[in-house]
Amino acid sequence: MSFSRVERVKNWFRDHIRIPIGVKVAICVFPVILTALFYLLRSSRDVMDWAVTYISAPVRSFFGLLSSIYPFSLMEIFCTAAVIFFVYYIIKSIKDTSRRRGKWKLLGKRLLPVFVVACYIWGLFCWLWNSGYHATGFAERYEFSNEGVAVEDLILLTQMFADKANELSELVERDNDGRYVANRREMFSESLYIYRNISQEFPSLKGRLYTPNPMIYSWFMSITGYAGMYFALTGESMINTHPPGIYMPATVAHEFAHQLGVFAEDEANFVSIIACISSDNVRFQYAGYMSGLNYLLRALLLSDPLSSAPREEWFDIMSSLSGNVLIDRQDESEFWLSRTTVTTGIAFLDRFLTNVAETTNDAVNTVYDNFLKSQNQELGIKSYGACVDLLVEYYRDDAIEHFNAG
Repeated sequence: MSFSRVERVKNWFRDHIRIPIGVKVAICVFPVILTALFYLLRSSRDVMDWAVTYISAPVRSFFGLLSSIYPFSLMEIFCTAAVIFFVYYIIKSIKDTSRRRGKWKLLGKRLLPVFVVACYIWGLFCWLWNSGYHATGFAERYEFSNEGVAVEDLILLTQMFADKANELSELVERDNDGRYVANRREMFSESLYIYRNISQEFPSLKGRLYTPNPMIYSWFMSITGYAGMYFALTGESMINTHPPGIYMPATVAHEFAHQLGVFAEDEANFVSIIACISSDNVRFQYAGYMSGLNYLLRALLLSDPLSSAPREEWFDIMSSLSGNVLIDRQDESEFWLSRTTVTTGIAFLDRFLTNVAETTNDAVNTVYDNFLKSQNQELGIKSYGACVDLLVEYYRDDAIEHFNAG
């Protein structure tokens, strides 16, 4: 389209489509009111519970249905397009207004639509996602006590998870070298049924699940240390496809927990683990025990710094892990280490690129940590490890029975 034709189209719209000033003001003010209402009402548990039930859940489910049509991440497509357009629009606006009279007023008028769109996005995000952080949580809904963890119970449960992981490590598919074989397409398909059993015990986990989408920018997610994410504005669960795959089923279950309305990260971790373990799928059961084992081992190592007993138990449990489990843990650990350690053979370049990767990782984690804390998640990113209390409370009797049977 030639420049003259573009101008004619603009002139036609300006001459034939006139939006009343009141409508323009309303369009600009509405997202500000929407966001302000959220911040005014978020301290009311009843209002947030109502918003999650009647606004957030159905809208996110509808968005999830739409995004499931495509075999890729819509969020990444939208974000990429938005960044490109935003940069182009800002540069063009500055260029078009820099040599005109009243340039600051003109630039302000050009930038106003960007501000309004940003307000709409944030307002929607507040009501579709942030509202869940201020509503009744999963643990509170099902009356978990949250009284803390006894070291003795933690030791028993960690040993039980280690034994189960050893047992299941022999049943999952492996190649000739004994490495875990990850069939992502098959696993994504199987994932739609993993909440079937656990939802009988926790009815709020009933709901339609949509096939997760592989991330286009998995390389970036790997650098920042994230295996997956859920985005409320497209309703899709997105998975980093670069890691070895041992924990990928648990990652999918974690993002599904968010999709089903489990907002807090520690609760989503807990729910994903028990969903995997209670499923009828060996691949998911193994991922559930392996994921839970990681949290339990970390908690055991840090449980009582004044006593050597937990550390001795930690070493005993580590020494009891089978060769398959140790290989799987090592493969996963080496992968994440390699994402932030660049090796090209050129010393100065390796140092520079490694620093860039580590800085990116730290920056993303800091931003997300501050976001969680701003939404009443006081532990921030550390809340990812707080699921240990819930695991111990939920599986305490099973751990005792397992110990007695052993």
